[in-house]
Amino acid sequence: MSDLFKAHGPDSFIGRLASVIQGSTETTFYILAVYSGAVAIRNTRYTLAASLLGDLAGIIAAFVACRLLF
Repeated sequence: MSDLFKAHGPDSFIGRLASVIQGSTETTFYILAVYSGAVAIRNTRYTLAASLLGDLAGIIAAFVACRLLF
């Protein structure tokens, strides 16, 4: 992301979009590691699928929001 900021600037459409996507998708592996590990879940297949689907929704929403608001 820092390379995008250097190339395009943090206030560009690409910089803002990258920031919003990073913020919306950062928790996927955190949820898989911490919460699944805390309750000793071994099979995380459905959790991973739901998390990745949520990430896709977050990326689409980030693009729409950045396109409309910025």
